[in-house]
Amino acid sequence: MPLENITNIFENSPYNKHLGIKFEKLEEDSIGCYIKITTSLLNVNKAVHGGVFFSILDSVMGATIRTVVNQPIVTVNMSINYFAPLMNGEKMMATARILQQGNSIVTAEGLVNDSKGSVVAKSIGTFKIMRMNR
Repeated sequence: MPLENITNIFENSPYNKHLGIKFEKLEEDSIGCYIKITTSLLNVNKAVHGGVFFSILDSVMGATIRTVVNQPIVTVNMSINYFAPLMNGEKMMATARILQQGNSIVTAEGLVNDSKGSVVAKSIGTFKIMRMNR
């Protein structure tokens, strides 16, 4: 599947559109995306809600895996560590890489960086390849 198709799939997901996720770096096994933080993404502490971090990491890891396996995937498990908050007006940037790929399970790592390049969150996710052409 061409990388542009993967971008279209993920950017046109209703949930990703709602969050404002945009994809910019497109290479096989290497995807980058970002969200410009607005007040609608903030929690009661006026920092980005943890679910936004989780969502962008899930999306960037999934898109990265899709560039390699060329099949739909689903998230099986994901853990996240938060290191620093992001505030309104900042840019949240996410990247991912594949750590291990088996026949039906893929493990990936995702990072969220702030606009200065500091890592503000990290995740590891396990994804199942949905074999649609059987």
